[in-house]
Amino acid sequence: MSNGPWTDQENDLIVADYFAMLDDDVSGRPYNKAEHRRGLLPLLNERSEGSVEFKHQNISAALKGLGEDWIPGYKPAFNFQMTLVDAVARWLALNPAWLGRHSGTGAPTGLAEARPIWIGPPPTLSNQPPPQELEQMLHIARKFDVAARDERNRALGRAGEERVLAHERASLKSAGRDDLARKVRWVSEEDGDGAGYDIASFAPDGRPRLIEVKTTNGWERTPFHISRNELAVAEERRSEWSLFRLWNFAREPKAFELHPPLDAHVLLTATSFQASFH
Repeated sequence: MSNGPWTDQENDLIVADYFAMLDDDVSGRPYNKAEHRRGLLPLLNERSEGSVEFKHQNISAALKGLGEDWIPGYKPAFNFQMTLVDAVARWLALNPAWLGRHSGTGAPTGLAEARPIWIGPPPTLSNQPPPQELEQMLHIARKFDVAARDERNRALGRAGEERVLAHERASLKSAGRDDLARKVRWVSEEDGDGAGYDIASFAPDGRPRLIEVKTTNGWERTPFHISRNELAVAEERRSEWSLFRLWNFAREPKAFELHPPLDAHVLLTATSFQASFH
């Protein structure tokens, strides 16, 4: 059996096979992981079934770093070569529709009915992964700029906003505030971007809630972009503004909220500069 480095051709083959399984998994179609492994073996350079299975776990880890969904049955395994991440990136580049999809459970068919979103605590130092694992994930995210990719994905962003809009209305109705639920506005849809938040909602006691939604199919620590205007509004209206981070959107949407000052929760890094003439 071969113990040498995987070639680009081998990586491309196993990545394509992984995405075939992932597509079945996300869609709820049955598939057999053992059959997939056995089908790959004749195409690879004398790899064992064990090495193929471990490589599938490496792909899960690569997808986690890329802020994407992965197969739950293949627990992410780290310390893999970046050539594997390159192979995943090649597959995504050749299949742009994959990034354009959004969850059937994430976006309700009608805004009046929506399953509650699980809202938990935000990521902190106390619940972060082991340092080596976290650094590899963040290195991948920086190299492939997954924050910019999610920001450009308007289908994903719009679906996330719609899901949070439904959640806010449902929450107010369950609190007996139908009057406030009727007043919740999808600001970015009705007025366009520029307000510094996406949804104008309310707390049950009537206090305004200005909600900026950031959506990803990835895990809770996937980096995201925030604009200078959004930061300014967060500072100006600290008591009302919140960032609603929606993650795991392609599966079962989960969320946490961040309240100003944002630099108490996240590291804000300048990624571009405005150039003006002297």
